Amino acid sequence: MTPNMGLYDRAGRILAAVALIWAAFGSALAASGALHWLALGVAAIFLVTALAGRCPLYSLFGLKTCRSC
Repeated sequence: MTPNMGLYDRAGRILAAVALIWAAFGSALAASGALHWLALGVAAIFLVTALAGRCPLYSLFGLKTCRSC
């Protein structure tokens, strides 16, 4: 599996995941059931794709945000 995400894309996804986790646990969203779990699910997807360096949707559409791949 070759990576298809650049450094800034990966960093942005990690920051977005941290923000979603904070929203899920540190705000009123934590009390609203389905939105809490949705935020955690999206955060998990962002973290996994950022750590792997590969986004399945980018592959589907033929996108690459990294310069060296």
